[in-house]
Amino acid sequence: MDQAFLIFPHQLFEINFHRKKNQLICLIEEPLLFNQYKFHKQKLIFHRASLKAYEGQLLSKGFNCIYFDQIKFPDTEEIFKELVKNKISQITYIDPTDEWLSKRIEKNASINGIKTVVENSPMFLNTKKNLEDYFSDNKFHMADFYSHERKRLDLMIDNGKPRGGKWSFDNENRKRLPKNHTPPTIHFPQPNEFVMEAFNYVEKNFSANPGTAMPFLYPVTHREAQTWLEFFISQRLNLFGTYEDAISSKHPFVYHSVLSPLLNSGLLIPEEVLDKVMEHQYEIPINALEGFVRQIIGWREYMRAVYQLKGNQIRTENYFNHKRKLPLSFWDASTGILPVDHTISNVLNNSYSHHIERLMIMGNFMLLCETHPDEVYKWFMEMYIDAYDWVMVPNVYGMSQFAAGQVITTKPYISGSNYILKMSDYPRGPWADIWDSLYWRFIDLHKKKFQRNPRMTLMLRQLEKKDKQTIKGFYEKTDKFLGVES
Repeated sequence: MDQAFLIFPHQLFEINFHRKKNQLICLIEEPLLFNQYKFHKQKLIFHRASLKAYEGQLLSKGFNCIYFDQIKFPDTEEIFKELVKNKISQITYIDPTDEWLSKRIEKNASINGIKTVVENSPMFLNTKKNLEDYFSDNKFHMADFYSHERKRLDLMIDNGKPRGGKWSFDNENRKRLPKNHTPPTIHFPQPNEFVMEAFNYVEKNFSANPGTAMPFLYPVTHREAQTWLEFFISQRLNLFGTYEDAISSKHPFVYHSVLSPLLNSGLLIPEEVLDKVMEHQYEIPINALEGFVRQIIGWREYMRAVYQLKGNQIRTENYFNHKRKLPLSFWDASTGILPVDHTISNVLNNSYSHHIERLMIMGNFMLLCETHPDEVYKWFMEMYIDAYDWVMVPNVYGMSQFAAGQVITTKPYISGSNYILKMSDYPRGPWADIWDSLYWRFIDLHKKKFQRNPRMTLMLRQLEKKDKQTIKGFYEKTDKFLGVES
């Protein structure tokens, strides 16, 4: 047996997809996914437990497996030395959609004289070639890409036109959660033997990492993931659209699917999710169905395209030239800003928050605090169970921090406290004054850049109406909060 198939923790596709029994199956706790940063304990438990469960399935079906434990094989070089010991002359692996990991594999294979074969990933609906062809003739514009994908996949298209008469129902998906409204309870899977083994492994080897390890909430097998999907469709999808942007201090998941960890690890694939959802397409309100479909075939595929075609460029950019480091308060929820601290607390407990909390609370606030984009990237990579390089490069550098300028969005996603108050149940307090001061300080600091952006005209006009003493007050308040010496 001189051939091996490499499987990484974010490639747990159904076993019958590509396996060949004449290959050695190598399950690898890749260093980039275990010790590149101090990852949240639940993220590590998720990777360890799901990879170990996957190994168990392979062994039960008669495959020859070798498991590369992160502690015994702490770097890629050691893994390839072991492959050489096993007389492996050719490896096959699925495109990991990770520039660093691809380079590590190819470099070490070349050094050791091992041939490589790369397969397309079922993690996405498009191949790299699809995206290269589309964007060679089209601008990077998500709405156009999304409508193209709807047509290509024939989703919610009636007589050649979008169902309901428009491509997006986003304007109907911006309601706050009503007072005393309680979303359906989520039935989390009971921790199985793989979760408990992974818990002990992480507590022994990664005890200093952030986050609580238990209770652990997430599916780690295909069956658990499928049950999770079915429950979302039956219990929460109907109101997902309406409350997609709602922020709740009491209900961290609201009506969100929390499918991203499962999709980004291969426990589910987008084709499978869409097929299951579309079985119920005429039972689901159109704003909910369209909003969910847009997340899967629009934003998810689009961000992968940005990463693939522009990732190496945008990850080095810093449009606002921000230089601040994140203080420790972003790891222990002690910033003094109520919505930020509450979101961080939820992330420490769950390794998750939904997309509006990521963009309009955490990303927004980090941008207003003039945080270096690399710091923001690192924080999200460490803290979120569904964070990978392909996800965070476009979302951080391209979107939330506007570090690459107008690559993904035409203006930065910033707001004062009013947006947070409007979409949430957080009470107004001293935090709102600090937030608003940071906001107007930010507009004032970068007004020359914003003068070139028509979408920022309204904010600049509002700034012009404020007298010098008011603006000076913004700076005094924010300098105190940021620890700026006068």
